[in-house]
Amino acid sequence: MLSQMKMNKPENLIIVGKFGSCFGIRGWLRIFSFTEDPESIFTYQPWYIQRAGEWQTIELEAYKPHSNDTIVKMAGIDDRDEANALTNIEIFVNADLLPELVEGDFYWKDLIGCRVITTSGYDLGQVTELMETGSNDVLVVKANLKDAFGAKERLLPFVEQEVIKNIDLTTKVIEVDWDPAF
Repeated sequence: MLSQMKMNKPENLIIVGKFGSCFGIRGWLRIFSFTEDPESIFTYQPWYIQRAGEWQTIELEAYKPHSNDTIVKMAGIDDRDEANALTNIEIFVNADLLPELVEGDFYWKDLIGCRVITTSGYDLGQVTELMETGSNDVLVVKANLKDAFGAKERLLPFVEQEVIKNIDLTTKVIEVDWDPAF
């Protein structure tokens, strides 16, 4: 059920998915899971959403596979119009619910905000987001101003060993083998 109570933004949120288009007339929606195992999104509860600038909790009633999709039914959402209001809304959970990672693995949230420095010491900017492309993830790196090469934004493939040489989360620095002119 959607919480009608206004709440401040819950602490330590991480995006884990997004509602897709409506399915049928009884309030079901397609869902896009951003978790490594798509079904693990359902183990992290409660879900938080933001609509019209306000945070709300939302309760999962049911989910099931359908063709190549997974569809969900949210408590209190009983018709197509109500479900349609959730289309394209991101789903957040408290990051403390996520499992601990083994050494060398990272959550995307840990990489956002890191400085990106080349192996020769050139500061490319800061990671603002990551994108999934299918073949490999991509770091979106933005500089505050255009640099000497005229770049304000770069897309770097997240290919460990080849491009990504070192990640130090204590100093929030990612060292890369990347030509700043590219």
